[in-house]
Amino acid sequence: MTSDEVLAGVGPRLRQVRRERQVTLAALSEATGISVSTLSRLESGLRKPSLELLLPIARAHQVPLDELVGAPPVGDPRVRSQPIVRHGRTYWPLTRQPGGLQAFKVLEPRRHQEPDPRTHEGYEWLYVLSGRLRLVLGTHDMVLTAGEAVEFDTRVPHWFGSTREGPAEFLSLFGPQGERMHVRARPSGRGS
Repeated sequence: MTSDEVLAGVGPRLRQVRRERQVTLAALSEATGISVSTLSRLESGLRKPSLELLLPIARAHQVPLDELVGAPPVGDPRVRSQPIVRHGRTYWPLTRQPGGLQAFKVLEPRRHQEPDPRTHEGYEWLYVLSGRLRLVLGTHDMVLTAGEAVEFDTRVPHWFGSTREGPAEFLSLFGPQGERMHVRARPSGRGS
């Protein structure tokens, strides 16, 4: 639906809402401070609706603005995805749209791995849900525990994986360079 089609439907909805509430144009004018002629032109489609006009009308009728402009209904927001296993790690995508900020729930199994720090464009935020997660970031080598979060520029050499003490479950948000989450955490005291 184009914006012109949306705007064309506002007038009839305004009239319908007003009539359902059995309110006259004069009474609505008094409640909103908008002249009767302007309200009449809005309802007939002769005046283009604006926020300055629609907000007081929505308040007077005690309806959400969406109801007046005919916003499309919101679909089911739940993300239903299949787990993906890569390099022994299980990922559950928590976002549907490709590109931009991506969110994952990740399960890192208990295993022996030697850190192999890498770099790439982007910014990452990790939040540990359970277990212990080892993070090597530049010269830092730390262990994150449940409730701890880190954020870092992925152009800094980094690696995260198992501490060999058990599995770790964490959330990962990854975005293109510049999309920062603004959450900070202190190192756990191990390493630097």
